[in-house]
Amino acid sequence: MNPALWLTRAARRWPERPALFSGTRLRASYEGFARSAAGIGAALGARGIGPGDRVALFMANRTEYLEALYGVWHAGAVAVPINAKLHPKEAAWIIGNAGAALVFSDERLGAQLAEALPDAAAPIVSTEGGDFAAMRRAEPMPRPVEMGPDAPLWLFYTSGTTGRPKGVMLTAENIASMTFCYFVDVDEVRAEDAALYAAPMSHGAGLYNFMHILRGARHVVPESGGFEAGEILELGKALGSVSMFAAPTMVRRLVDAARARGEAGEGLRTIVYAGGPMYEADILEAVEVMGPRFVQIYGQGECPMGITALPRADVADRTHPHWRARLNSVGTAQSAVEVRIVDAEGRELPPGEIGEIVVRGATVMAGYWHNPEATAKTLRGGWLWTGDMGRMDEDGYVTLQDRSKDVIISGGSNIYPREVEEVLLTHPAVREVAVVGKPDPEWGEVVVAFVAPRPGEAVSPDELDALCLERIARFKRPKAYVFVDDLPKNAYGKVLKKDLRARLDMEKETEK
Repeated sequence: MNPALWLTRAARRWPERPALFSGTRLRASYEGFARSAAGIGAALGARGIGPGDRVALFMANRTEYLEALYGVWHAGAVAVPINAKLHPKEAAWIIGNAGAALVFSDERLGAQLAEALPDAAAPIVSTEGGDFAAMRRAEPMPRPVEMGPDAPLWLFYTSGTTGRPKGVMLTAENIASMTFCYFVDVDEVRAEDAALYAAPMSHGAGLYNFMHILRGARHVVPESGGFEAGEILELGKALGSVSMFAAPTMVRRLVDAARARGEAGEGLRTIVYAGGPMYEADILEAVEVMGPRFVQIYGQGECPMGITALPRADVADRTHPHWRARLNSVGTAQSAVEVRIVDAEGRELPPGEIGEIVVRGATVMAGYWHNPEATAKTLRGGWLWTGDMGRMDEDGYVTLQDRSKDVIISGGSNIYPREVEEVLLTHPAVREVAVVGKPDPEWGEVVVAFVAPRPGEAVSPDELDALCLERIARFKRPKAYVFVDDLPKNAYGKVLKKDLRARLDMEKETEK
């Protein structure tokens, strides 16, 4: 089903409901939102853009993003969201690889992109310019183009931490499955709720628009266009019943700000966290400071937000005999998928054993865009091989260990960096930490920890050594600590361990 039909239905049922906000300023009702999207769809059709054609969106968070997105789907075309934090040359590569027929952008990014794109590339339409305003005012399409369940809908490019990013092909069925699972496994959405887009709308945050469209709820883009902890806390109080997606680093900053202000996040109803490891110490403090507002999702671009879920009751529970293990898990399989832990040959492992997490079901992608080799490697026998290592307990709770490529093999023993990171983060002076393997002629690899202390605080290697020796086996203890101001992260906020490994390799070469 075409999601533009969901918007059309919402506008028909609740035309006067407030839909789009910039901060606390109302920008459009549902009737106005749907009218703009239908006009944009008609204008795209007039340019010859229709079913199967790709339209890229390269802009900072703004309400026009949703109008353009639903305009693309009105025309039956495929949306290609591109993170606004990417370099224009990276965005240009994605646009070329996708074969985009048109690009929606803003003035600043559009000007930068124009310099990076070849002359024959797709035209750029600024959402701040007259052309976009004219598209919104165009005679609207009477109804969205029909889409079957296999129709391509969203072409999402992976973050590209190794090599060029791959285009994940998501269908109408994939998006519908993800959307309906949210209501069953994650959270209910009500008419009085508001989706707050503080993380990039091109990524996880943007995926939550569907649930709020279906309920005729509000959509809010902060005036800053991004994540500012103080602004988020103020918007929660001003708007009420706010739900948002946040990467773990964002949760950490939000909790710090709330604690400093003596607040508990009033008005923030649900904070869905995903996109990286949430360490036990951080989520314990988050619930202590802000209460039972947190829900965890585990997914990938290849199975968007749709592998497992840990509901707020599990996140906040401190009474169940296994509450701590569950808090450290990513929850249980969502309703539309099956999840297994398997060995290298694909054999299912018994509860408690570590292997690769695989998933199959209606939320799993159709494949990679123009990349049959990568598709065949990742989709095997109907299962998506996630590349994530984990274990499942007898109750079905899945606990992530690490990406398979991040596992450290030292002296023939597997060491999972997250286990070491969890211990180091319990030190009160440690703000962030990332553990990687360094090649070693004797052991194969040795453990190295990159540590970012809290501002104004210091910690010594001896203190961290003592902490590790209290909690984990001696062979897992880091052989070296590297103290840094911040850890390198990509445009999605994920720590770039490949950059840390490259730094160690460079230092090794310098020593020769």
